[in-house]
Amino acid sequence: MNYREAMLRTAGNMDNKSMVTNLTHGALGLGGEAGEVIDLIKKHAFHNKPVDKEKLISELGDVRWYLEYLCASLNVTMEQVEANNIAKLKVRYPNGFSFEAANAKRIK
Repeated sequence: MNYREAMLRTAGNMDNKSMVTNLTHGALGLGGEAGEVIDLIKKHAFHNKPVDKEKLISELGDVRWYLEYLCASLNVTMEQVEANNIAKLKVRYPNGFSFEAANAKRIK
């Protein structure tokens, strides 16, 4: 079983929901889980708490679940999203990342 299949087992019946419902569910879930990742890192950086690696891994897994949920909602694969991102970055940073390139005005 691949990750998409495993995610779909716990996603409920996405086919019976509208695209806007699925995208909203995915986006709100992603934002919430990303917020939990942020909070763990904030507590480490500013409250002198040790990094709870297991909790952070768990929250990153939840972020990944919602990313897959959004991909499934759009009927695209994570590999397609990754390839699109790399293609965009190759155009933006043809010689690799630099602060100069990052601060330059971009058309896209």
